[in-house]
Amino acid sequence: MNKIYYYPAIFTKEDVGFSVSFPDLPGCYTQGDTIEEAYKMSTFAIGLYAQNEENNFVFPEASAPNDITLEKDEFLVLIEFNLVEYLKNTSDKAVKKTLTIPSWLNNLAEQNNVNFSNILQNALKEYLNVNN
Repeated sequence: MNKIYYYPAIFTKEDVGFSVSFPDLPGCYTQGDTIEEAYKMSTFAIGLYAQNEENNFVFPEASAPNDITLEKDEFLVLIEFNLVEYLKNTSDKAVKKTLTIPSWLNNLAEQNNVNFSNILQNALKEYLNVNN
């Protein structure tokens, strides 16, 4: 699974701040009072777009920046979106999982005061190549 995406965003200078739209993400819009705020809000907007039940974390292919036509008062900014970082920063809800292991392994782990949740989290991060 690809974890980092780059999308061209069209920034439009407004009377106050900037509005932002994404040619490749229909209905995905945001804004900010400053260019820095608009950029930060852009990454959040991509995350919300991806989480939408209709989109279900499917990321469409990004357009080539030179294929996008701009109007007056518009300029193009390439937005980097890191899915794993976004999820870490916006989703801290714990999920309970039921699993099965051999009883001898369970007994040995309990004798050694193993934190099963911590071990599973660390193993999943390693397996999925996700940094802390």
